[in-house]
Amino acid sequence: MTSFKSSSRRLIVVGSLNMDLVMRVPRAPEAGETLTGYDFVTQPGGKGANQAVACARLGGNVAMIGRVGDDAFGCAMRASLVAEGIADKTVGVDAETASGVAMITVDDAAQNRISLALGANTKLAAEHLDAAAGLLDGAAMLVLQLEVPVATVLHAAKLAKEYRCPVLLNPAPAAALPDEIWPLIDYLVPNESEAALLTGKPVTDVPTAAVAAEALLAKGVKHVLITLGSKGVFVATDKFSQHLPAFPVEAVDTTGAGDTFIGGFSVGLAEGKSLQDAARLGQRAAALGVTRHGAQSSIPRRVELST
Repeated sequence: MTSFKSSSRRLIVVGSLNMDLVMRVPRAPEAGETLTGYDFVTQPGGKGANQAVACARLGGNVAMIGRVGDDAFGCAMRASLVAEGIADKTVGVDAETASGVAMITVDDAAQNRISLALGANTKLAAEHLDAAAGLLDGAAMLVLQLEVPVATVLHAAKLAKEYRCPVLLNPAPAAALPDEIWPLIDYLVPNESEAALLTGKPVTDVPTAAVAAEALLAKGVKHVLITLGSKGVFVATDKFSQHLPAFPVEAVDTTGAGDTFIGGFSVGLAEGKSLQDAARLGQRAAALGVTRHGAQSSIPRRVELST
């Protein structure tokens, strides 16, 4: 079990741990079709764990709060966190629920399709966060996603505000959110489809991202970063907005790209970088990540980047 180390760059990730079952396929199968794939692998994943690993590999000192089942997948996922130097003391074990699992197919166009059985992630509750609340004292950032219950996410954000800890929310998988959560969010990082669901406005390019970002800021969010894949990232606050083009690369697998971006961005902010420079760090990491296969396996280390 890895304990949390004190650091001015400490980052707390509350979220999911899933075992990823990944298969490469030439294309997405049609309904009712059996399609022969290739290159099957099993590896630790989950948006929460992916973001924790990204933060750790890119220079952050990280603690993870989550839940796994009392099974082989759960043991393997906790061992993986420890191997990355991530504090796992607050990753609980649920004896009655299986660990989360993700079924992922990646086609020859580097597009991924994911089906989730969230398992023990659905059991992460307010009392687990209360027991770990001390980690938020002096932390640089609380990082949240939506593969755990929305009520738990809301409670985490409220706790963070009590400790004056900034909150980053990656609203994925896309879901409706209660109005009271918006003012609690310092950094909202949706992709195109998530921004569209949250605003009811189509998001397909930079101009439409600007419209969606304005709508999200109007809800009370302080900073919005809409990731646009190969089109880059649109950054907006109530004082300015800016499009940051993507680094040109030949992608082979986009699985985990958003999680890698969030890791780099969070670490950059924790190091005192500007909003734009932190976002560029996230973009550099994500650009390198999509040239590799897998989710956690594709996340680069800081030494691999130019900064």
